[in-house]
Amino acid sequence: MKRLCLLLILILLLPIAFSGIGLAQDDITFISSSAVAQFPVAITFNMEAEAAAGITDVDLKYQVERLSLVPVSCRVDVDFTPGQRVSASWTWNLLETGGLPPGVEVEYWWLIEDAAGHQIETSPATIKFDDLRYQWDSLTSDEVTLFWYGGDRSFAQELIDAADEALGRLADDIGVSLEQPVRFYIYASTQDLQGALVYPQEWTGGVAFPDYGTIAIGISPSNLEWGKRAIAHELGHLVVHQAVSGPYGDLPTWLDEGLAQNAEGQLRSDLQQRLEQAVAHDTLFSVRSIASSFPADREEAELCYAESYSVVQFLLNSYGSDKMLELLDVFKEGSAYDNALLAVYGFDMDGLNALWRESLGLGPQPTPTPGKEGASAMPSSYIVLIVVVALLMALFIYLSLRLVRRGRGV
Repeated sequence: MKRLCLLLILILLLPIAFSGIGLAQDDITFISSSAVAQFPVAITFNMEAEAAAGITDVDLKYQVERLSLVPVSCRVDVDFTPGQRVSASWTWNLLETGGLPPGVEVEYWWLIEDAAGHQIETSPATIKFDDLRYQWDSLTSDEVTLFWYGGDRSFAQELIDAADEALGRLADDIGVSLEQPVRFYIYASTQDLQGALVYPQEWTGGVAFPDYGTIAIGISPSNLEWGKRAIAHELGHLVVHQAVSGPYGDLPTWLDEGLAQNAEGQLRSDLQQRLEQAVAHDTLFSVRSIASSFPADREEAELCYAESYSVVQFLLNSYGSDKMLELLDVFKEGSAYDNALLAVYGFDMDGLNALWRESLGLGPQPTPTPGKEGASAMPSSYIVLIVVVALLMALFIYLSLRLVRRGRGV
């Protein structure tokens, strides 16, 4: 009986023993993995592994947390020196790809192959791309989480209340709401904010990252009222872009900015004054001319913001929020600007321009449009530069001819 029991135990252990031999021959041992963030410019991924047959190929795969119809992962063929034990490293240079917002998570894993053709894929790991230069506090409402480090809790509460009010306006006026929660990173100044961005513009005071559900704004406690409007404005951009998110969605600039201005509430008094002056002198830009981009000149750009608000208000007041929501749905499907307006309202941008001007007590659009027409307009500073360069070239040619004549003794 004892011999029979021993025989059964040996039979049961045989598959395990042979399995162990197979693993010893084929195994690739994954030793370590890490990722280090250098906010906001780079993330460096590191790994170590070994294999008796010698490791011949190492690939890194990573995926960024974002709003997407289909999760997208990237694969990188990592350079390293092949051998039985290897170390590999790859740096994601965000200066080349436009950067990431603070707080976003990056999931990554490794694919390793040895000379015998054995392969392993490691379990995913995650790194959070945080801005660790500051000690962040946080406050959360139903759909909004706000991170800040300058100012007290009441300062943060007023900002999060402003965000909730803007969400209410967007739901009531347009019928759109957040499709995923949003994170606000409130920097204590514009300078602090710009230090968190890759290649920021000098005038950048806030930026929305719709694909990541993140908004970053520079707001000091002493500039709270501006900050509340800025939060509403950027939230308007984010909610609307989530509503039209997809492979084809694209909005005319006047609609995008007009809806963001609407999320703030009433138009700012200085922009309202600029709009009234342009109406009084009939110097409005046409709707078509502000569909692609706004002029570089600050005063003209401010007029375009005011006009965008006015055009959106005209559509909402004349045709209602249901039509506006229908328009966003058509844009989500990839419709061209004129075709989308025709499908929903029965007129294109020129027709909208005529009706909007009529609502302001104006006749047909003057030709050409006052100011600079659209993105193709050349700023006055460029014209001055061209004239200066031409004069310098003429002077250079004149002096060169005089030198040649002197050399010839003329």
